[in-house]
Amino acid sequence: MRIHPVLLVLALSAACSRAGAPANGASPQQGRGGSPPATSVGVVVLQEKPIELSSDFISTVRSLNSTEVKPQVDGRITRIFVKSGDTVRAGASLVQLDAEKQAASVRSTESQRASREADVAYWKAQVERLDALLKAGAISRNEFDTAAHNLANAQANLAALDAQVREERVQLQYYRVTAPKAGVVGDLAVRDGDRVTTTTVITTIDDKAGLEAYIQVPVDRATDLRVGLPTQILDADDKPVASNPISFVAPRVDPATQTVLAKAALRESPPFVRIQQFVKIRVIWRSVPGLTIPLTAVTRVNGQYFGFVAEPAGTGFVARQRPLQIGEVLGNDYVVKGGLKPGERLIVSGIQKIADGAPVKPE
Repeated sequence: MRIHPVLLVLALSAACSRAGAPANGASPQQGRGGSPPATSVGVVVLQEKPIELSSDFISTVRSLNSTEVKPQVDGRITRIFVKSGDTVRAGASLVQLDAEKQAASVRSTESQRASREADVAYWKAQVERLDALLKAGAISRNEFDTAAHNLANAQANLAALDAQVREERVQLQYYRVTAPKAGVVGDLAVRDGDRVTTTTVITTIDDKAGLEAYIQVPVDRATDLRVGLPTQILDADDKPVASNPISFVAPRVDPATQTVLAKAALRESPPFVRIQQFVKIRVIWRSVPGLTIPLTAVTRVNGQYFGFVAEPAGTGFVARQRPLQIGEVLGNDYVVKGGLKPGERLIVSGIQKIADGAPVKPE
C-alpha cells in the first residue's frame, strides 16, 4: 500500500515529539519528580563566640597636671613671650607686665641707703670716740649710752631699708609671669595691652603625661560601674584605638545631670587626643557567649526581622525563613537574641533568589 508523503511526515513528527517529552508530562525545565532545581546559596555555620556588651559615651579629656597661670600683681601686658601649644620648661617667661612704676619705687628706696649708711658710720665713730672719753672719765655714762642707742637705731633703720629693697625687688620679679612647671602652653586668653589682675587666668600649663577621660554615666547604669572595667577610645570610624581601665567611680550622683562620674586614666593615648577634647569612649560592661550574623543576611518586613536557614530535606536542603530577635550592631554584624541556634546553616548570599521552602544548594 502506498503512503501519502504528507501523512508520512506528520507521523514522523509525532513520534519525535513523544520520544523527546519527559515522563509524567513534566516540563523540560523541571527536575526529577517535578521539583524546581536547587538554587546555589552561600551559607555560614553558626557558632557561639564572645560578645562584648558595651555602651558608647562622649567623654572629656583632662590633665591631672594642668595648672592655671595667674599674675601675682595687677598690671598692663607689654609683651607675650609664648604662643599656644609651645612646650616650656619650669621658670620660662610667659608674659611681661609694665613694671616701670615698681622699678622706680625700687630705685627710690635704694637711693635712701646712702643716707642710712652715713648715719651708721657717724654714730659708730661717735660711740668709739665717747668710749675713749668715758674710760678717761671726761664724760658721763649717760652720754655714752645715748650715742650707743643712736647707733643701734641707725643700724636698725639700715637693716629695715635693706629688707624693703629686697621685698620691692621680689615684687618687681612678679611683673614677669613665668611657667610654674614644665608642660604645654594652653590657650592664651590675653593680648598685648590688656590689663590683668591677680584673678585673671592668663593661660594653662598642661602635662600630657597625666591624662584622664571624664565619663558621665547615666544613673541607671551606675550599678554596673566598677574600678578596672575596660574602656576603649574610638576614632572617627568608631574603631578602637586605645584601651584603658576605669580608675575611679564617684560615690555620689551629680544632681544636675543625674549621672555618675567615672574616670579612666589614659595610660594608652592616641596622638589625636588633646586636653579638654571630647572623645568617644566605649565602656565594655562584660563579655558573654552569643551569636552574630552578617547584616546582609537579614531582611526586614513590617518591622520584623527575618533570615533564611538551609535545613536538610531528603538528600538535599531547603530554605526556611525564620523570624529573628535582633540586638545591637557590632561592626558589620547583628547580635542575635533569638530565632537561631549554634550549628545551623545561615544563608548569607543569594537570598533574593529564594523563597520559604525552596530547594537550595549550600556553598
